[in-house]
This record gives sequence, structure tokens and C-alpha cells, in this order.
Amino acid sequence: MNATRPKLHHLNWNLLHTFLVIVEERSITKAADRLLVRQPSVSAALQRLEETLGSQLIQRDSRRFVLTKRGELLYKECVDIYRSVARIGDKLSEEHDELTGLVRVLVVTHVVMPVLDRSLTLLNRQHPSVNVRIDVATSQDIVRAVSQKLSPFGICLLPNPLAGLTCRFLLREEFGILCGRDHPLYGLKDIPLADMKDEPFIALACGQDGALEPMVSLRQGVGLGSRIIGSSPHLEEVARMIAAGMGIGILPVASVQDALAAGTLWDLSSPDENLGADLYFVTNPAMEPSAAEAAFQRVFEAQLLAADPASAGAASASDSQYLSDAPLKAL
Repeated sequence: MNATRPKLHHLNWNLLHTFLVIVEERSITKAADRLLVRQPSVSAALQRLEETLGSQLIQRDSRRFVLTKRGELLYKECVDIYRSVARIGDKLSEEHDELTGLVRVLVVTHVVMPVLDRSLTLLNRQHPSVNVRIDVATSQDIVRAVSQKLSPFGICLLPNPLAGLTCRFLLREEFGILCGRDHPLYGLKDIPLADMKDEPFIALACGQDGALEPMVSLRQGVGLGSRIIGSSPHLEEVARMIAAGMGIGILPVASVQDALAAGTLWDLSSPDENLGADLYFVTNPAMEPSAAEAAFQRVFEAQLLAADPASAGAASASDSQYLSDAPLKAL
């Protein structure tokens, strides 16, 4: 589609909102489900928007879903428009002393964090009209969204704090080298890592191809994963393949505690190997949150302080010797 002069007088919020949802869901089918309309209606809306703007916004086929350059620019504008509309609701609700709005929380998969659970409970009690949406994403995507002001905050795993963002340490997430009941190494302990380097490996897909997930550095640091025979972006499916005896893998111990207790998984790692990654609450100091987002942040940080008064400080770009954008390139 050749770019022509946009027919802005035909542009309306419904088309922009539909485009925003399509990009967030990365699927026309999923966007239709979220919008509670039929798939042809969503496809027609996207086509009408592209015709109105005179350019293709998404390159899509059965295997690809990629925003064009103009699509990326429009998506960022749509996010700003959506936030402006949300602020209108916040301002109008101030007179009635009832906070409204949407709080979108980006988190890495399977975070076991009671402080977050309590924060959601308290937010709902204090501001019952505030909507909360929790989206699971890779640490790389969370950092990108916060850096580009598409989201005010996120909870992700990082090797070190990052320059330009405020990164508050939350907890150390322990990882284990796991195998299943039918694996030859099941039940053994104190196995040298060198003896496991050639074992078939099951990988968490979001921890491959240069993503920011620490599973890459953990795997490479201990010399495992030279022969990957299975992978999935879903932790449960990685655990399923490991439990089936297909190979070994590295996963957060807390997320598979039930399987370890039941004996379907076995932790081959020893305590002195110190496998783990740090979980951070990442915010962008250059982005002003909405009233609802600010309320969540206040509740969350108050709960963090109550749980551990010694953790009141946050690592920021000005006070940590480790801060650089090197981790983004190294992983």
C-alpha cells in the first residue's frame, strides 16, 4: 500500500482503539475476543484505518505479525491518546472522591510474591472503581515498555539495575537445574556441572535469542544447554517436558515447588552453585503516572516497606556502579 495523505477527517477513536488492541494482543482473533466483536469486524476496522491513513500499518500473514514503521509511530500515539482519555476520567472523578482508571501491571511469568498479592487486595479495598490488568511479558519487553513510556512500571528479572530507570530490588529468585522422575540423573546430588553439559536441554523460549531473561546467562554461565531438544515460552510446558524425562532444564524453584514435593521433578543443583536472578520493580522517572497508577505504586511501595524496612532505597541511574545498558547487549 503506497503512502498517501491521511484523510484525518474520517479518523475516529473506535478505529484507533481497535488498532491499539490488535497490537497489544498481536492477533486479530484475540483482539476480537477482547473487544467482544466478530473477527471480520476487527479486520474491516484495520483495513478502514489503513485506507484512512493511506499506509499499511501491520505486515501480517500466517507466520508473521510485524508493525511497519508508520504502525509503530501510530501505536505510540494511540498509547498517549489512551492515557489522556484515562486522565480525563481521573480528573472528573476527583470531585466525587472516587478514584477510577486502569492500572496495567507488567510482570514476568510465575512471580511468587505475596507483597504484590497484598497490594492488589489493598488497592481494591481503597479504590474499588480502579480496574487492574496484569500482563505477562519477558523482562526485555517490560524494560522496553517502561523505557519508551508505554507503561509506567513493571516487575522483571535483571542481571543489574539499568541506566535511565529507577530499579528497586525486590527479591532474589532461586533457580534449580531440574530433571524428571524417568531421567537417569533423578535422585542424584552433587553432580559436577561438567558432567551435565552434554545432557539434552529443555529451554524456556523467552530466555533465548538474546532476550533479557537471566535464564540465558545462568545456562551459559554453568555451561548447560549445548543440545536443546525442547522449548516453550510457557513455564508449565517446560516443566512438563522436563518431568517427562526428555532432558534437564533451569527453572525458578518457587514456581515448581509442588512438583518437587510430589517427586515428579528433582533438583540436581547444589546450594553452593548459587543459581538465581534478581527481581526488580522498574519505573521511569521521566513518566508521569495516572492517578490510578500512582495509587497502586503508593500501595505497593508501602507494602514493600512494611515487609522489609531496610529495603526503602532504590537503585537509580545516579547511584549504582553497575548501571549501564550493557546487560541489554550482553544477553
